[in-house]
Amino acid sequence: MQLLQNKTALVTGAGSGIGRSIARAYARNGAKVVIADIDETGGNDTVEMIRQEKGTAFFVKTDVSRPADNERMVAAAVEQFGALHIACNNAGIVGELARVGKYPIESWDRVIAINLSGAFYGMRYQLPALQQSGGGAIVNIASVLGQAGGDGLSAYTAAKHGLVGLTKSAALEYAQRNIRINAVGPGYIDTPMLHQNLPAEQHPIIRQMHPIGRLGRPEEVAELVLWLSSEKASFVTGAYYSIDGGFLAR
Repeated sequence: MQLLQNKTALVTGAGSGIGRSIARAYARNGAKVVIADIDETGGNDTVEMIRQEKGTAFFVKTDVSRPADNERMVAAAVEQFGALHIACNNAGIVGELARVGKYPIESWDRVIAINLSGAFYGMRYQLPALQQSGGGAIVNIASVLGQAGGDGLSAYTAAKHGLVGLTKSAALEYAQRNIRINAVGPGYIDTPMLHQNLPAEQHPIIRQMHPIGRLGRPEEVAELVLWLSSEKASFVTGAYYSIDGGFLAR
């Protein structure tokens, strides 16, 4: 039997990269998937990929930095599929690369709004829906920079640290309500976002930061998220799981 048979799952930032891989993994394991992204083209492309793989999915355009969009996203999931059982809050941006003393205020506000507040807004509306469905699981996509400092990435690092704390607090609050909430911390993953934000000449340096000797793949992150979202992880909540090729072991 498929791990997520008869479940409805929602993935933010599912129009590319890690989010797309998570959505496809959910669908391959029997879930009906809500694809949420601000990018309509990318989101609809993910839906088409899932349908070509004989899965079920539909797209909801969502700006996670807006509370109303998160409310509408969850309502659409319930209206379309009758319930919500799983949510993965993955949407995020890197922001500017600058020292704290020169960090652009506008970029700080935008990174926090998407990477931290966006996950809070998502959970704010996902949790009541999960309760109505009898329980479920939430996985928040943090980063290795949710546990370590990032030179020049203060907004991103602060948001990801905050997301880990938010995850732990929510997990405690809902542990006896049949809802498990965990965070995953990827290292540097070979995604469009990485290529957009890191010049090619820096890639060898980034690879060397991982003792395993390479960048991660989105599908590898998706496998961990799939496990945490399934009943195979039924005794796991309030945890942070790194998937980083040894990055944090140094």
